[in-house]
Amino acid sequence: MDEQLQNRVTYMIYCINAFADRYHLTAKQAFAYLMRFKGIAFLDECYEAEHQLSLEDAVNDLSIICKRNGGGLG
Repeated sequence: MDEQLQNRVTYMIYCINAFADRYHLTAKQAFAYLMRFKGIAFLDECYEAEHQLSLEDAVNDLSIICKRNGGGLG
């Protein structure tokens, strides 16, 4: 795996875990929620901008995106 892809994957894992911590979910539950409500797709598509923000800002953005796509958290 090249370094750029590894950095992207690592960032996404950090975001998933931070999202799980905020909403008292397991990492598996957070991943399933973020997949279902388009949070993972958002992180992948917007990685270049999102990874420059704080982790708290990224989790806030994930909450907004998921809520717009039918999620109930946030």
